[in-house]
Amino acid sequence: MSTRGERPGERPSGTRAPGARGGTSGMRAAIERWSAAPVVLMHRMPRVLLLAVVFVLLVIGMVGTGWVAAAGLLVLAAALGWFAYLNWPALDVSGRVLRAVALTVLTGFALARAVGRF
Repeated sequence: MSTRGERPGERPSGTRAPGARGGTSGMRAAIERWSAAPVVLMHRMPRVLLLAVVFVLLVIGMVGTGWVAAAGLLVLAAALGWFAYLNWPALDVSGRVLRAVALTVLTGFALARAVGRF
């Protein structure tokens, strides 16, 4: 039983759950505030719709040619980079490496499609 008046199972005031982030400041806080509305909007959309959008952009990037293909892949890379940035503080090293590699490969494919090498 707690002697400070807290309920059983409740955290003492001033402590956070493991993995909980504290207040952020500066550019990260501004980007997180700006991102809140689009993330909530995407959360409310049917998952099938989001999957279809990703699939269409990927098909455009792989089947299309030139700048059209590059644009499809770059939109995917921008979305991946945005989500990676938002999740970066909560990721462990392997998650960070995986996202960095995926972003690098996707951007490389987009640039190769833009110059006609792939």
